[in-house]
Amino acid sequence: MTDSSLRTRQSNSHKKWNKIIRNWQLYLFLLPAVVYFIIFNYAPMYGVLIAFKKYNPGAGIWGSPWADPWYKNFTDFFHSAWALTTIRNTLILAIYSFIVGTILPVVLALMINEVRSVAFKKIVQNATYIPYFVSTVVLVGMVNLFFGGSGVINQIIKLFGGQSILFLMKNSIFDDLYVWSGVWQGTGWGSIIYFAALSNASPELHEAAVIDGASRFQRIIHINIPVIVPTFIIMLIMGAGSLINVGAEKVLLMQTDMNLEVSEVINTYVYKVGLVKTNFSLSTAIGLLTNFINMALLLTVNKVSGTVSDTSLW
Repeated sequence: MTDSSLRTRQSNSHKKWNKIIRNWQLYLFLLPAVVYFIIFNYAPMYGVLIAFKKYNPGAGIWGSPWADPWYKNFTDFFHSAWALTTIRNTLILAIYSFIVGTILPVVLALMINEVRSVAFKKIVQNATYIPYFVSTVVLVGMVNLFFGGSGVINQIIKLFGGQSILFLMKNSIFDDLYVWSGVWQGTGWGSIIYFAALSNASPELHEAAVIDGASRFQRIIHINIPVIVPTFIIMLIMGAGSLINVGAEKVLLMQTDMNLEVSEVINTYVYKVGLVKTNFSLSTAIGLLTNFINMALLLTVNKVSGTVSDTSLW
């Protein structure tokens, strides 16, 4: 390194420290958040060592012997009887939910944006937002209330002379019940950010389009949709970062012995292996592998998005 480059680096470093000193109050406000993330997000990360050990709770993480070979816990998962089933079910539910849950909030936001009556718009917004605040337990209870053996749907079927259908026991509709109950719960809330983005659409552009004879549909296609595309891409990237994390709570609540073949996903398998069978090493290895896949998906989608559309997280 030459003397000039060394002096430049020292000068830049000196300027940075001067800037920090001048704005020490701002960094002091930032300190609690930094401490929080260090304590609750970074400090516990040493627990991933369990994935590479034959963990014994009595001996602790450091006292437990290393797995032989070090990747044994990972291969044990792929050699297990449920590996292919859980991977398949997870991918089906994840991709199904991701596609539907990404597109429908955009459609709902575009529809609400076209409503001219302010009062009716408020009613629709409130009606679609409220389900988000329903807990998962209550949501699954509602699914049972409607689709159970003596539920509302079966009562209607009987009213017209039909036979009861055990919807919750049928493998063919488990995915639909899981995804569309989630759509009912989350679509309205997910549309908020797109509805806010639509407020950036230029009224002058709409006025000019109307003068030129553009229909409402044409204005949606050529004005509204381009406005929300950057927001859509960011949400798409963030969604890809948690694609494989199909929630265990809702699946467990909807799970029965009859639909286990299609309802057992990676997170429910981790729960049963880790907390029920106390095989902490295997469950940690599966969780670490899942997070690694999610991180790879996030980086890949972010890179592709930045290359194709110049919109990315970083």
